[in-house]
Amino acid sequence: MKNRGTPTLEDVALSSKVSTATVSRYLNNPEKVAKSTRSQIQKTIQKLGYTPNLGGRMLASNKVRMVGAIIPTMANAMFSNGIQAFQEELSKNGITLLIASSGYDPKQELQQIQSLLASGAGGLLLIGAERPKKTVRFLNQRNLPYVIAWAFQEELNGYYAGFNNRLAAYDLAKVVIDHGHKKIAMIAGISENNDRAGGRIDGVKDAIADHPDTVRLVDLIETKYRMEAGGNAFDTLMSKVSKPSVIMCGNDVLAAGVIMRARQRGIRVPEDVSVTGFDDLNIASALAPSLTTVRVPHYAMGRAAAKLLLKLIQKDEKAKSAEFGTEIILRDSLARIA
Repeated sequence: MKNRGTPTLEDVALSSKVSTATVSRYLNNPEKVAKSTRSQIQKTIQKLGYTPNLGGRMLASNKVRMVGAIIPTMANAMFSNGIQAFQEELSKNGITLLIASSGYDPKQELQQIQSLLASGAGGLLLIGAERPKKTVRFLNQRNLPYVIAWAFQEELNGYYAGFNNRLAAYDLAKVVIDHGHKKIAMIAGISENNDRAGGRIDGVKDAIADHPDTVRLVDLIETKYRMEAGGNAFDTLMSKVSKPSVIMCGNDVLAAGVIMRARQRGIRVPEDVSVTGFDDLNIASALAPSLTTVRVPHYAMGRAAAKLLLKLIQKDEKAKSAEFGTEIILRDSLARIA
């Protein structure tokens, strides 16, 4: 056998003195290959450093052994618990999870989808409902099972394991208004190509619209989900003449940036300005003051997404979307105004 670089299935077959069909059978159904032959093929694979083509294995065996998850970012913890639960549920069924990130870029998401599919992914977990028609068409043309998480939109086609971001933000804004706040500012995630961020903005606006004569949105800043970005947005808000009594943040990471920047500037939370978050990450209860936020059932959502995806892969006609509620967690960062 000549050294041609990356070893192939044919190289393994030639070195093992068996047919390529036998090697393929060993990779997909090893119990159907004689013990002595299995041992020989395994030794050859180890010797050559051969890595099986997962896509080929899946097609040959007609079994899904890998699924992919594409999350917008790995830069903070907002997806970690859900993805952990998703992976745990898949592992129970002998399925490997491969994770990629899109950077909130629809073009990059499509590239990752194509890459995962080429690597043998037999199903996908995607985050959020908003994506270009080109991407949806690609998925549907290939009959690739996929589940959308961290969002729930009953009026749209597809399978969901998530929650209504707009309603969750509306509920939090109602609590803020009930605490007497009339001048609300919002530091949100960038809503372009992000239906979750957009839904949270719309939810806050909906609650304010219920009180058109008394409550107003004094400012809205969209920025990346980073602590520093939250702090910088806080500086901008506090530099204006009309200052808010409360700053509602699109997630806990932004809120943490706000609280830390306020402390650096000697601005008291909640005495001078209240702050709320969204997600109830671990940092929310560890902040000083602790953060009022929306608790998202990340773990339960991830587990449900895996179970739903497995049903879709198995072509279970009883598969249906799972909608989750959220919970308002009141902590010290939200003051009541008399």
